[in-house]
Amino acid sequence: MPRPLDDRDGHRRCRDCGEWLPLEQFCASSKRPDCRGSYCKPCFNKRSKASYAKRVREQHGREVRKAREVPEGHRFCADCHAAKPLADFPRNRSDSTGYGTYCKPCHNVRTRETKQRLYGGTREYHLRRRYGVGEKEFQELLAEQGGVCAICGGADPQHLDHDHRTGWVRGILCFNCNGGPGQFRDSPTRLARAITYLRGTTWQRALIHPGVYQMCSPTRGRPPSPRF
Repeated sequence: MPRPLDDRDGHRRCRDCGEWLPLEQFCASSKRPDCRGSYCKPCFNKRSKASYAKRVREQHGREVRKAREVPEGHRFCADCHAAKPLADFPRNRSDSTGYGTYCKPCHNVRTRETKQRLYGGTREYHLRRRYGVGEKEFQELLAEQGGVCAICGGADPQHLDHDHRTGWVRGILCFNCNGGPGQFRDSPTRLARAITYLRGTTWQRALIHPGVYQMCSPTRGRPPSPRF
């Protein structure tokens, strides 16, 4: 099969711009033996845009909207209609640019509106997403506990405790008690050792007479350093 006149040692001449370019700079085409088309990629893109504009004009009777001119390192926010630096946009791995469609203020507004529309508020969204329960189940569990923290008995606890291994909800705790089991890695053995440690190092009150207490020294410990 004779070689086409527009081919020359791994190069091809674009039918539109007339430039001799390497084959990898031409668009893919299954109709040719080398799987490369007759137009370089920039010229092919121009032809595609012109063809699309013609179809829109003939079928819908309108012109294609021109692309916005955005400076390098910027992105156009469709909500506030302004071009802003990329640093003003949240990260988004699903987008080809790596950034979200809306700037951070507009993104936050949309997120709050979505949570309000779908879940009735941010708290309901947080409970559903992280623990699989809603505010109704939260209040029912709190009522079963008598409205107090399940560990210390403090009033008005607001933190939902869960098993970090299975994800199951265990109870409602106050801020301080909620951090305790996690710090001890949900291990009863570590908590038991902590109790033994505190009993051996903390001063205790001993009842020596009705209404009379005496502070007993710990079995081990070190006196505080003298103050200078």
